Amino acid sequence: MEPYLAIFFLTPFFQSCCAWSVNNFLMTGPKAYLIYSSSVAAGAQSGIEECKFQFAWDRWNCPERALQLSSHGGLRSGKESIGYHYRDPLTTANRETAFVHAISSAGVMYTLTRNCSLGDFDNCGCDDSRNGQLGGQGWLWGGCSDNVGFGEAISKQFVDALETGQDARAAMNLHNNEAGRKAVKGTMKRTCKCHGVSGSCTTQTCWLQLPEFREVGTYLKERYHKALKVDLLQGAGNSAASRGAIAETFSSISKKELVHLEDSPDYCLENKTLGLLGTEGRECLKRGKALSKWEKRSCRRLCGDCGLAVEERRAEMVSSCNCKFHWCCAVRCEQCRKRVTKYFCVRKEKRERSGGGGASRKLKRKL
Repeated sequence: MEPYLAIFFLTPFFQSCCAWSVNNFLMTGPKAYLIYSSSVAAGAQSGIEECKFQFAWDRWNCPERALQLSSHGGLRSGKESIGYHYRDPLTTANRETAFVHAISSAGVMYTLTRNCSLGDFDNCGCDDSRNGQLGGQGWLWGGCSDNVGFGEAISKQFVDALETGQDARAAMNLHNNEAGRKAVKGTMKRTCKCHGVSGSCTTQTCWLQLPEFREVGTYLKERYHKALKVDLLQGAGNSAASRGAIAETFSSISKKELVHLEDSPDYCLENKTLGLLGTEGRECLKRGKALSKWEKRSCRRLCGDCGLAVEERRAEMVSSCNCKFHWCCAVRCEQCRKRVTKYFCVRKEKRERSGGGGASRKLKRKL
């Protein structure tokens, strides 16, 4: 399969603050790959959406306003180019960059694999290459396994082709792309069906299925926290000796690990040069039965540890409720009001001036 280039132009604020749209795909190479372009676009979008979910209560929260797909080379040179990266905070090769590459690559592979199973591509079907073989004690491979081999091969052609350099940064990006694909394969679920008289389950046939993409995102978030920093000599470039040293260094690291070259900036503080907004004004969570430990600690992480105070604000939310269908053909709802309490990070002096409280406000939300 010959390599080719894929050029992505994503518009972060298309119609709304949280909407993503692919304006254009320009590809050179085998025309057959055009049939995969919409799946690749959807996969990249799902990766970014998962990034925003996973980092919703972190100091860096995968902000839409900073998103732009461009190459590391383009960012260094100041010219438009191609690749996965961010406009401002992620111009450095830090662990956030590593996660973005991994989750984007995983999203593309996942979507291609899923769409293959759904029959969207004429040249792809179930992975039955192991059917009939003994898988383990009491079970055989069978059924219709999701074809991750197909998804992996095609996604690699699209995503990895965006990296044309041979320096440490390109090696880092390629490594994290592969880590994303490994995450999809590593979270596959084995599903089995029993066979035997009266459901005795004498034998089982089993196949592999994709998990929910949320599981892939959670897996990669755990890898993000354990990401490895690779220390290379200053000035490592494109000479044959440098390329050899870079290749040797990255080959010694497990393909499942996320890697980065530089430390992350302080996301607590506003930094206009880097495009960082800081955590002032961010919402955090304090109470709720369904909250995880990470969410419950968000006020300390976003506010307290960043030298900010937590301000409590009470608001009245208006939403539709008690909706009933009336023949024919309308749905009529009541307007219900509910008092809610929210928490925000504010400067300590600002909180002292306001007396530590917040005025009640009415917020309308359609459900």
